[in-house]
Amino acid sequence: MNDILKNKTIIVTGGAGLIGSEIVKTVLFSGGNVIIADNNIESANNLVSSLPKEHNRHLLVVNTDITNKESISKMINTAINHFPNDLYGLVNNAYPKTHDFNKPFFEVEYETFCKNLNMHLGGYFLMSQMFSKHLIQNKLNGLILNISSIYGVIAPKFSIYEGTKLTTGPEYPCIKSAIIHLTKYMAQLLKKNGIRINCISPGGIFANQPESFLKAYHEESGLKGMLNPDDINSTIAYLLNPASAFVTGQNIVVDDGFGL
Repeated sequence: MNDILKNKTIIVTGGAGLIGSEIVKTVLFSGGNVIIADNNIESANNLVSSLPKEHNRHLLVVNTDITNKESISKMINTAINHFPNDLYGLVNNAYPKTHDFNKPFFEVEYETFCKNLNMHLGGYFLMSQMFSKHLIQNKLNGLILNISSIYGVIAPKFSIYEGTKLTTGPEYPCIKSAIIHLTKYMAQLLKKNGIRINCISPGGIFANQPESFLKAYHEESGLKGMLNPDDINSTIAYLLNPASAFVTGQNIVVDDGFGL
């Protein structure tokens, strides 16, 4: 453990999820405080229980809906009250979606497409807007880190899904590519306020996908293929680290060469 984030509080939306839980651990192991902003309280509490008890005083679970202003405001105020030190960072990692998300292109309803953009992209926008406003009003420096995807950089490789029930619907790449440009927009807008905004675009994350898919994915990659959730931890740590103080508006791809 090091102390590069000592006395710094980081909000992690979707902190109880597959990638989010690794981000939480990265912040904790770097000496920071973490607000697990998630609407799955059971999973969030299970995550807290699985961590060494000495980290408990650096953790706070807050039920948060990233598409709701009142919920976000309450979460930020709760964080400030719990950790006296001012907030330093936000990691936009939540993955809100409808029950019928990720269908093939011709099966996607217009309403579903729009709703998913509103929830996911809109949620990242709203969280970033309210968090950065807090920093500016209190004359604080800070950072925002957005989690995008390799499919925000390249078009989906549909051939790797052949012979499986898996696919990538149109909403996901549209959302993830927009997150990358939202990152650049905010970085340009807020750089004079001492707020830096960056983005990470991971490749596919292993989650017990079918073997044929994993093989096809690996053939498009380097040595590993699908990533484990903790394979982006070092990149997360770098972008949260004050050592990267002059890095802003960047999208860092971590994908084992899948996107080449």
